[in-house]
Amino acid sequence: MSGPGARGPLLVLAAATLWGTAGAAQELGPPEAWPPAVAALRSLLGGALLSGAVLLWRGRAVVVDTARRAPGPLAVAAVAMTAFQGGYFTGIRLSGVAVGTLVAIGSAPVWAGLLEALAGRRPGLRWLVATAVTVSGTALLVLGGGPDAASGVDLFGVGASLTAGAAYATYAVASKRLVERGVDGTSGMALAFAASGLLLAPALLPQSIGWAVTPRGLVMIVWLSIFTIAAAYTLFAAGLRTVDAPTATTLTLAEPLTATALAVLVVGERLSAAAVVGAVLVTVGLGLAGRRRANERQSTAGSSPEPPPDGTADEATTRGRIAPER
Repeated sequence: MSGPGARGPLLVLAAATLWGTAGAAQELGPPEAWPPAVAALRSLLGGALLSGAVLLWRGRAVVVDTARRAPGPLAVAAVAMTAFQGGYFTGIRLSGVAVGTLVAIGSAPVWAGLLEALAGRRPGLRWLVATAVTVSGTALLVLGGGPDAASGVDLFGVGASLTAGAAYATYAVASKRLVERGVDGTSGMALAFAASGLLLAPALLPQSIGWAVTPRGLVMIVWLSIFTIAAAYTLFAAGLRTVDAPTATTLTLAEPLTATALAVLVVGERLSAAAVVGAVLVTVGLGLAGRRRANERQSTAGSSPEPPPDGTADEATTRGRIAPER
């Protein structure tokens, strides 16, 4: 009989697969749903559910301690998550699920390296190679056409996806600050999601959200909030208790692969040959960037006076394949 350790990779894989369904879920929902409003409802409901799960799992004292000890990084993380959500869903609506997702996810490690450079930490050769591969893949995605393979990609949509990538890289830096202060990463993530929902709430005002109470709208919001936030992050956190960072890095590549597969097989997008090659290059670039970060974490773990309580990288420092996050 397999033990808990054997289930860890499956939990991480399940989480990454759920994340990869977010874009398709929006596009299969009501066409009149405004992406920022979708992001707001997803964050409000999902953040509340995730926070509740963390309260049960970690305890109220841990969550309160996180908020008290790191208010600055938490605020930055919340603002960055707000920008990520808005840019991510807007980019998907305008550029298509496959291109929007791959550009957002693929650009995040590039932005992260640039932020590190600005902070005085010089990125290594592997990051440079990963960046070159990812940028080449992104260029092919953009030049390869839109979701019907015959029209050009919406440049505003690409810009929104790039903004999402930059925002997630910023969120990664803030998450790293949380971990450096010794606070609970899971609690910080839950608080950031909940706060981003409040920051996105004004997006519910400009346009009618009557679509949210239609059958398609309800299914979309329930899926996005329960499965792609509350369930996915809970599974990911549980999986990381027995999965090391390199393995988690590889398994989370299921996210862009799932998004691309759903875009083609379910949403009905058609990618040109150039776009397919671009998608492969972005995935390879993500793998290279993630492997670099995983190796760095392992090389420094031995000198750390206090390793993580569960002996693995925590979810706030592994999610997304950049240090500490996407």
